[in-house]
Amino acid sequence: MFGDISGMMGKLKDAQQKVEVTKKRLDTVLVDENSTDNKIKVTLTANRQIKTISIDESLLNDAEELEDYLILTLNKAINKATQINENEMAIAAKAGMPNIPGMDMFK
Repeated sequence: MFGDISGMMGKLKDAQQKVEVTKKRLDTVLVDENSTDNKIKVTLTANRQIKTISIDESLLNDAEELEDYLILTLNKAINKATQINENEMAIAAKAGMPNIPGMDMFK
């Protein structure tokens, strides 16, 4: 019986290591998003860290318009990054999970 528990613990440790490796790799996955008219361009990692923001000069004269553009474009980019992050993390977690009856949430 203890051999099974030991094996499961080893698999859980492997899963944790795979998740950590995936987190580090997602820091290198870049997500680009542009506003519909390309006046705002943002780049962030799949871990949702903003790397760059480019703003067209025409938006610098109207703070309210600039804010609207930033909010819309950043939200789109964050949503994309979140989807990538969640998919990759689920794959990493599932790959290392032991087969425990009733624990099929990653399948």
